[in-house]
Amino acid sequence: MAAARPHGMAGNPVRLTAALAVTFGVAAACWVIAIRRMSGMDMGVATRLGSFAFFAAVWVAMMAAMMLPGAAPAVTRAARAGGLRAVPLFTGTYLAVWAVAGAVVFEAYRPHGTVAAGAVTIAAGAYELTPLKRYFRRRCRETAGSGFGFGLCCVGSSAGLMAMLVVLGVMSVGWMAVIALLVTAQKFLPPRAVFDVPVALAIVGFGVLIIMDPSAVPGLTPPM
Repeated sequence: MAAARPHGMAGNPVRLTAALAVTFGVAAACWVIAIRRMSGMDMGVATRLGSFAFFAAVWVAMMAAMMLPGAAPAVTRAARAGGLRAVPLFTGTYLAVWAVAGAVVFEAYRPHGTVAAGAVTIAAGAYELTPLKRYFRRRCRETAGSGFGFGLCCVGSSAGLMAMLVVLGVMSVGWMAVIALLVTAQKFLPPRAVFDVPVALAIVGFGVLIIMDPSAVPGLTPPM
């Protein structure tokens, strides 16, 4: 009697590879879109967001560019569990959670000073060391579930880092790249104090530097 053939994505590495290729392709395309839309918008702490429609479009492109690469393991798990058709739903609801976070940012954000930027950065570094951060980071790495649930966990995990992006230059491609690198690394790597504590302390120290000597941070304040 012939052995049962594997079904779905688990038995079809070509389709699984295609799902990942599309995910990374969308992320790459969104990097291009975000860079173009953000051109000339970065003024550091004095950045203005423009209209809600403009900001929403840029924010969604930013989140797809920054967050989809790190979501690749979760996309793989979702595809294996639900097949190829589950991938658009998973990634769409995942990005919808980040879109809602963007709406909150739009309502709460105001141009601000360097002291506020430094204080938020210090708080972001401190958050990296909290049990809440570790809980969300673990859930973000280990749980596939729905895209909505995955998104909530990842927002909780990345809240401090994203707050840094908002206060340091929400339209800065440079800060976008730095935060994207940190977020992606945290999704792929398990929590390890030997790495996480120095990163958190470096963020806190950077916040202190911003308060003490903001001129030492290029692009933080608009040219006079």
